[in-house]
Amino acid sequence: MTHTVLVPSSLVREAESKRDATQKVGQIARAATVFRVDRLVVYPDREGERGRFGDGFVATVLRYATTPPYLRKEAWGVRDELEYAGVLPPLRVSSQTGSGPERSGSLTQGIVTEVGSEDRVRVTCGMQHPISLHAPGLALSEGERVVIRVSSREPVRARIVDEPQPGPTVREQDLPAALGAANAGLRIAASRYGSPLGVDQLSGLPGPDGDFTVAFGAPERGLPAILDVRVEDVSPDDPPGGFDRWLNTVPNQGSEVVRTEEAVFATLSPLTLPRE
Repeated sequence: MTHTVLVPSSLVREAESKRDATQKVGQIARAATVFRVDRLVVYPDREGERGRFGDGFVATVLRYATTPPYLRKEAWGVRDELEYAGVLPPLRVSSQTGSGPERSGSLTQGIVTEVGSEDRVRVTCGMQHPISLHAPGLALSEGERVVIRVSSREPVRARIVDEPQPGPTVREQDLPAALGAANAGLRIAASRYGSPLGVDQLSGLPGPDGDFTVAFGAPERGLPAILDVRVEDVSPDDPPGGFDRWLNTVPNQGSEVVRTEEAVFATLSPLTLPRE
């Protein structure tokens, strides 16, 4: 099961300040975490960017937001894009902290701070001090992120594992490449020009146990504009732009404009409802 959300690099094109832009990106990260999205992909929309918050701003803030708080200083230091990182909402990703000795281990993230001899590395991972772990055959380097299974904190028992990190991962990728991924699943364009989503249509959607990829547009620049698709060509019988479905997931909107971060919450909620 893989759930992927695609947002454009022009996501914050109408933000009046860096603080507002940061808050907007934080809401995307929050929605992705709440609905257990696996991948957040930022696709380029250079024509839609408005200078101030282009050049990787959205991807950088998303990566920072999805970095566990105890790793942020080590992983990011000081960067201009993160001037207002303090306004980002807490994600509180499930199973990000280690469990006690009476329970099976949970996953946490760490960053390699030192590579030693005999396949040992020192890792910062939210403990009181960095811990030394055995990493045979992994060829790790300083600054590299790793996933750790912590089975006990007192005494410390932990090991590096080859498992997906808790919470969404963030990448930058062209829209066609993201839609063509092997586990893209059902490819959905979220647009006010799509077919209205109702209860009857839910049975034909993947649900929480299926693969899907859903793409969103930018303020005053929806997917038709980004893809150079005429609105009249958005047809359920022949979906344009490499998508399987164009869906209007807020069919009875009471506001003239649904913001992208609002659309992400409104779309992921029905897409992840359990199917009988």
